Amino acid sequence: MGADFVICDRLVRDLNEAASAVRSADSILIVTHIDADGIAAGGIASITLDRLGKKYRIIFEKKITDDTIALINDSDEDLVWICDLGSAYLTEFMRSGVIITDHHVPDPKWRCLQTSIDDFSDIHHLNPQTYGMSGSYEICGAGMTYLLSRMIDEKNRDLAFLAVVGAVGDLQDNRESKLIGCNRTILEEAVSDGEVAVTEDIRYFGRDYRPLIQFLQFGSDPPVPGLSDNGSGCNAFFADLGIPLKKGAEQRTWNDLTIDEKTTATEQIFSRISDPELRKRLFGEVYLITRYGSCTGLRDVKEFATVLNSCGRYDDAETGLRICRGDLTALEDAERNRTDHRKHIASAIAYIKDNRLIKARKFIQYFYAGTAVRETVVGIVAGMLLNSGEARRDLPIFAFADADDGIKVSARATRTLTDRGLDLSIIMNKASEMVGGYGGGHKVAAGATIPKGREEEFLDIAEDLVSSMII
Repeated sequence: MGADFVICDRLVRDLNEAASAVRSADSILIVTHIDADGIAAGGIASITLDRLGKKYRIIFEKKITDDTIALINDSDEDLVWICDLGSAYLTEFMRSGVIITDHHVPDPKWRCLQTSIDDFSDIHHLNPQTYGMSGSYEICGAGMTYLLSRMIDEKNRDLAFLAVVGAVGDLQDNRESKLIGCNRTILEEAVSDGEVAVTEDIRYFGRDYRPLIQFLQFGSDPPVPGLSDNGSGCNAFFADLGIPLKKGAEQRTWNDLTIDEKTTATEQIFSRISDPELRKRLFGEVYLITRYGSCTGLRDVKEFATVLNSCGRYDDAETGLRICRGDLTALEDAERNRTDHRKHIASAIAYIKDNRLIKARKFIQYFYAGTAVRETVVGIVAGMLLNSGEARRDLPIFAFADADDGIKVSARATRTLTDRGLDLSIIMNKASEMVGGYGGGHKVAAGATIPKGREEEFLDIAEDLVSSMII
């Protein structure tokens, strides 16, 4: 690492060892996740190997399954590089030559299974949680992958923008309305190289492409009284301010507003929110990728991440990878994915609202989606419902959807709850294991897969765990 990039000595040592393993390998298998963070990580890893002239192949996985573990253990490649996955399954990998650049909660059994004979020395486990950093808000999977790429060759610092995309895609900027920790260091490097620009603005999604009314109407985190989920209220809001909704025949977006219009609108939005913490969540840093300055859909980091998510969640992570690698011809395919993504999310939320599926217990709330919501997006739907008027913000929400290998469970919580001691990663890991499944994730967002028919038992266990954690 260069002198301008400060990380702990132990991580530098481990990155150096992993970098040597990559350089010495003749063939490499990349296994990476399907969300924005995982696809961005896959992009970083694949570009890094291209530049080294390495022979490699890349596969995308929704989650680590028995089949995935067998694929990794039986791989003919010299090295397997697992991105944004793998930490929770360390004791399952039995082969030599494994690198994991992940940020999820590590397998607690791994360390205690080490012996002087079998010390797993050929597993290079690069996870922020083993170096005293948070994997929820200080660095993501793409960030850890970037650190290794940069250690392999400092010229790879031009890939820092993809680490920023991964972090924002994993909502790591939500805690402080900006990137912090190691994410901040990576961001500053991207900014100093002219790859990313930072500005402050309303942090709602869709500044570049949503018409003004939809921009405020569908902005839900935090909700603004009289505007969120209120199209007529948004129409009246802009009318009262004298801000035209159209320029000619074209609908105006938030980024089409003049500086004066945007300032006036922001001040009026703020006047509706008295809580300083909610104001902080509403207004903060936003990030723009300078190389895509004229490309709507990619120049805003949040929208770039959404494009990747929409590809991965709809079984087309390869298109997201092409975009990360600079192939803009993939945008047409990605736009179809994003359109499908929007439609499915909207119909899923409407289905849950119309059928009043959200049920509350004393310490948790939950809903069963069955086949009405894709397992790959049920967590997104749960998060959006948690930030809407349909769900209680003082309870974590657990969402169930049918999956090929059982029932997918996604859990989401507010920062207020995690600050009070809630840790969904522990809950999902323990509750799923007790009903014959597996799971993990982060304090504020986690997932699991459990056997069909064990849902109520899972909820009983999860509720007991939640009640024991919250102060």
